[in-house]
Amino acid sequence: MLKITVRAEGVVKMEKKSVLILGTASHVGKSSVVTAICRILSRKYRVAPFKAQNMSLNSWITKDGKEIGIAQAIQAKAAGIEPTVDMNPVLLKPKGDCVSQIILLGEPYADRSAGQYYDSIAEMNEVLEGALERLCKEHDIIVMEGAGGAAEINLYERDIVNIGTARLTQAPIILVGDIERGGVFASLYGTIALLPEDVRKNIKGLIINKFRGDLEILKPGLKQLEEKTGIPVLGVLPYFKLNIPSEDSVSLEDKEGEKSENEIEIAVIRLPRISNFTDFEPLERLAKIRYVDLDGDLGTPDAIIIPGTKNTINDLLDLKASGMAGKIQAFKGKVPIFGICGGYQMLGRTIYDSGVENGVEAEFEGLGLLDIGTMFGEYKKRTIQVTKKVNAYGPILVPIDGEDIKGYEIHVGVTNSLDITNTRQNIFGDDGAVDETGLIIGTYLHGLFDNENIRDALMRYLYEKKGLTYRPENVMTENEAYEELANVVEQNLDIEKVYEIIGI
Repeated sequence: MLKITVRAEGVVKMEKKSVLILGTASHVGKSSVVTAICRILSRKYRVAPFKAQNMSLNSWITKDGKEIGIAQAIQAKAAGIEPTVDMNPVLLKPKGDCVSQIILLGEPYADRSAGQYYDSIAEMNEVLEGALERLCKEHDIIVMEGAGGAAEINLYERDIVNIGTARLTQAPIILVGDIERGGVFASLYGTIALLPEDVRKNIKGLIINKFRGDLEILKPGLKQLEEKTGIPVLGVLPYFKLNIPSEDSVSLEDKEGEKSENEIEIAVIRLPRISNFTDFEPLERLAKIRYVDLDGDLGTPDAIIIPGTKNTINDLLDLKASGMAGKIQAFKGKVPIFGICGGYQMLGRTIYDSGVENGVEAEFEGLGLLDIGTMFGEYKKRTIQVTKKVNAYGPILVPIDGEDIKGYEIHVGVTNSLDITNTRQNIFGDDGAVDETGLIIGTYLHGLFDNENIRDALMRYLYEKKGLTYRPENVMTENEAYEELANVVEQNLDIEKVYEIIGI
C-alpha cells in the first residue's frame, strides 16, 4: 500500500512517522544527531535517513555502484540498513569556480553553476518525492536532515533541503544550534524568527550541541529561550569526539586545530579541491595527522599522503606552482609517499586530458614518482565497492602479501604502466602501483586505511624506523562507534519527548 501521497498543492502526506532535523548553520551537529536518533530508533523500528540535497566531496559508494553523501551512508549503517540512493537523491560535488557536479540518484547528471542549478530546481522535486515514496514503503520512520543554516532567507523559494523538505513533508522539526561557536541563543532565536510561519509552527524542540562546562550556569539561558520561543529545549549535548567519519571541509578545518603528542607525523597535502579526506581518519588514533596547505611548511614528516581531489589537473598545476611538488619529490626514497585516487594520478609521469577533466585537450607532466600514465579519455566515472588481494612488494606491504583489502573507487580516468622497469603494477588486485623502493605507493582505493592490515603494516614500518615499538590498538568497530554516540545522545536528551514529537 502506498504510504506517501502528493497533494495537488505539492505537499507530501507522510503516513509513516517522520522528523526533520534542521540547524542554525553548517557543522552544528545535524548529521551526528540524525545518526544517533537513527541508531536509537532502530532498536524498535525500521528507520531510514533522508537528506534531499547534500553538498560534500566526501561521498560513499553503495553496493549497486551509486554515489551518495557519506553522512547518509553512516546514518543508514547506524540504523542497521544498507545505504541507498533514495537516502540522498541529490548530491552536489563542488568543482571550483562556482560550478558543482550534480549527482542525481547516485549518477552524474550535469555540471552547473549555482545560478543554473537554482534556476532548474523544480526538476528535482519529482526525484525527491519518488525517493521519499520508496523509503516510506520499506521503513516505519524517516529521520530527515536539512543542510547548512535553515534560515537562508534568500533561498526560501528555491530551497529543496530545508524549507523545501519542511513544506513537502510537513514533518515535525527539531532545531540544532552549536554553542561551541558562541551566540547559540541568538542563533536559535534568530533562526526561528526568520523561518516562514508555515515552517516555524512545526518546530517542536531545540537542541544545544557541543557544550563544555557547567550545565547549571547555562540553565537560566535555557529557561529564557523556552519562554521567548515557546519551544522546549530537548537537551544539551556535550562536546564529544566522534568516532565516525566527517562529512565536509568544515570538519577538516577543525582537524587542523587539533593537537597530538604522537611521535609519528603524517603530512596530508591539503589540495585546494581535496575530496574524501575521511580516508585518513583511521590513522588519527595512531599518528599525528597534519594537513599542509600548498604554501605551508612540509617540514620533516614520517610519511606523506596526496589525497583525492575533484579536479586532478588543476590541483596538480597548483601543487607545482606553489613549490610543494618539489618538496614532495625531495622525499623520494626517504619516507613513504602515498597517492590516493587523484593523488595516485599525480604521482605518475603523465596525465592526458581529452578535455573531459579540464575543458582543453592537453598532456600534463606529473610528479614522476611512479612510471604510470593516466588518460582522461571520456567522461565515464567508475564507482564501485571492491575487494582486492595484496600483491606485495617493498618493506611496507610484504608482511601482508596475499591478504584481502576492501575499499571503493570513485574516479574518472584510466591509469596504466608506461612499461618502465622501476614500477610494479597491480599491487592491489588489478589496481595500484609501487616504485622500486617500495615506499611510493599509489591506488584508486578509497577507504584504504580502514583496513586493519594496511593500517598496521604502515604504522609498524613507521614506528620501527624511528626505533619505537608499535602496539596495534583495539579499534572501535563501526557498531561500537554508533552505540557510543547513541548512548551519549540518549543520556543528555529528553528522548521520551523526541518519541512524542515523532508520534511513537
